[in-house]
Amino acid sequence: MLRVKVLGPGCANCARLKALTAEALEALGVEATLEYVTDQAEFRKYGLMMTPGLIVNEKLVCAGRVPPANEVMTLIANVLAEKEAN
Repeated sequence: MLRVKVLGPGCANCARLKALTAEALEALGVEATLEYVTDQAEFRKYGLMMTPGLIVNEKLVCAGRVPPANEVMTLIANVLAEKEAN
């Protein structure tokens, strides 16, 4: 099961990224936990300098912007492919 986190202070862009991520997970048919993290100590843990941030399986895959829906799907699919390759 994937662990996915959206990091951000609670802004509209963060909420948008969380919604896009939930849609992408559903479209991909992937079982995952999706968390929304507002703790700035967590931001530093992942090296996030600008929000929002997208973390998939403890890996920062996007930061400082809200990617289009198809890119969110690709980012998640890439982590899945990497996980299966190992």
